[in-house]
Amino acid sequence: MPKPNVLAVDDTPANLMSLEAVLGDDYNVLRAGSGSAAISILEHRRDIDVILMDVHMPGMDGFETTSRIKKMSDCKDIPIIFVTAVYKEDPYVRQGYEAGGIDYFGKPYDPDILKLKVGIYASYRQKADLAKRQGGDIKGSEQLLQVGRNLSRMLERLPLGVLITDARGRICHMTDEVSRIFRSVRPSHGDAYGEILGWWNQDGQLTKDRLSSLAQALQEGRTSQNEPIQVACFDGTRQTILSSTSPLRGLDQQIVGAVILLQEHADTKKIAEDLEHRVTRLIGLGVELEQLEQSPHH
Repeated sequence: MPKPNVLAVDDTPANLMSLEAVLGDDYNVLRAGSGSAAISILEHRRDIDVILMDVHMPGMDGFETTSRIKKMSDCKDIPIIFVTAVYKEDPYVRQGYEAGGIDYFGKPYDPDILKLKVGIYASYRQKADLAKRQGGDIKGSEQLLQVGRNLSRMLERLPLGVLITDARGRICHMTDEVSRIFRSVRPSHGDAYGEILGWWNQDGQLTKDRLSSLAQALQEGRTSQNEPIQVACFDGTRQTILSSTSPLRGLDQQIVGAVILLQEHADTKKIAEDLEHRVTRLIGLGVELEQLEQSPHH
């Protein structure tokens, strides 16, 4: 199956360069330097799977661009993710969802989390396209199975434990790294992890007395980052786990589940150093690009 197509919209060339460096191995990244340029591309192409949208752009900002895209008959189902360093406060996040965005990232962002979310939303779009082409019946489709395989491979490459739940909080996918973190020889039942992490009470219901990070994501659409949790692992040892939880939304913007990233506290320094190195390298690439474009010889 061909790589999904991602349209990155940003008036800063360095930001577009960074997004392409993060996503280029798994996606075809198309660039648009303005909202009007993005709309022009979408008027001529029908194969865009995900749009990454900056907010602060001259002329037509990201909110207005998104609203216009959602009024285009062939584009209203394309997932749009806002990525911004300026408008990160809650009112702007809500405005992004009202405009038609499916997710909202503030900068600096974790490249692995962004790549994961893009993969999930691209799979939504591909499944929707398959359903249209096959009259709504996509059961048993080899193409659909391939979409799932591609996403699973992406999850396994992340240096973090990944859990994906449905809207009721039931774990429907987990990576092998989760088992390693909890010192389990083989993957244990999802309920065990939910109880250990404090998501569920003894009756298997999402905790309500002190809303867990998962309940906040599923019920309120909140995102939590690097929440420390003391856990008892399956081998009897105790350790601190850092948990980051983010809601997953369907194409209709309703919350359909959550993504949870887990890492051992001891691993955070190395991960942070790797991330800092990666971001520094991407910024350097972007600065070089801007200098080339501003050179009188170009």
